[in-house]
Amino acid sequence: MDKQKTIAMIGDISNAPGVSGFEDAAIAVIRDYSRELGELDEDAMRNLYLRRPGQREGLPVLQIDAHSDEVGFMVRAIRPNGTLDFIPLGGWVPATVSAHRVLVRNLDGRWIPGIIASRPPHYLTEAQRKEAPDLNTMVIDVGASSGREIREDFRIPIAAPVVPDVRFEYLPDHDLMIGKGFDNRLGCAAIIAALEELKGAELQVHVTAAFAAQEEVGLRGAVVTAQRVKPDIAIVFEGCPADDTVVEPYAVQTAIKKGPMLRHIDAKMITNPRFQRLALDTAQAKGIPVQEAVRTGGSTNGGAIHLSGQAVPVIVIGIPVRYIHTHYGISAYSDFEHSVHLACHIIRSLDKNSIGRF
Repeated sequence: MDKQKTIAMIGDISNAPGVSGFEDAAIAVIRDYSRELGELDEDAMRNLYLRRPGQREGLPVLQIDAHSDEVGFMVRAIRPNGTLDFIPLGGWVPATVSAHRVLVRNLDGRWIPGIIASRPPHYLTEAQRKEAPDLNTMVIDVGASSGREIREDFRIPIAAPVVPDVRFEYLPDHDLMIGKGFDNRLGCAAIIAALEELKGAELQVHVTAAFAAQEEVGLRGAVVTAQRVKPDIAIVFEGCPADDTVVEPYAVQTAIKKGPMLRHIDAKMITNPRFQRLALDTAQAKGIPVQEAVRTGGSTNGGAIHLSGQAVPVIVIGIPVRYIHTHYGISAYSDFEHSVHLACHIIRSLDKNSIGRF
């Protein structure tokens, strides 16, 4: 894996705007980086499929999944004073939203910079200052002074998508990445990197990658991709919430710089224990650091894929990201690299007999 090229790819995919339902720009970047890796196709949801070339007939089907959307917002209403009411797309904690920059897409496809604003402290009572933040009290301000100006000059309509205004950075001294949408643009980049690594390899599975839309609003894209791909087995790449700064040391299961996270359970899937055992044994045999997690909340596209067909064995390879579902994520490149290598080793080991045992 060429590290500099991979980091550039991660940056381009991260920077592309693409909230749930409006993944077009992100899919365009992913498509550009995937052109030499196989046959590309899309469906009406903007799910992107990448079928590995030169595959023999009669082999089991492996689906590799990552979702292409990121959390963001949508314009709900235009106020007479020129500010914008908005709703969240995906799960946000209100306390992390205010005072950040965003980009609002107008009718011409231009991205207009704005700020998520709330009432200044000078105009709050003592009781109001102590209240928990509420998205209903926040607006997006692009600098307009009237609703007419928003509609006619800024050309911002109702239902315009809104994304965090953040640019990717790589810190070489610490091997860290900072940017937006690491949930799950890191997973999208991991698919591309893995298929690059497997280029020319003779595998015992058919491989179709699916970059699924609308995961953040209910795993919707994966419901469709699983119906189309009809996998016998699946690997889900995910940017998962790191916990090393938010729980007691004994409870940490997803620290950055400690390798990918293999989750045993979350809110929508109990991981197939036999496939999970293969992943853990492969990591140990290949000297790849991994972390095991038992999650009481959250979910991934595995929740939809494992219930498709007549049930599909699925594992989730999670790349730890601090502060996901905020404007900024922090992730370690080494965790990304280990995730790709683990997936490649697992894929090389799969065949009809091993899948049958799951």
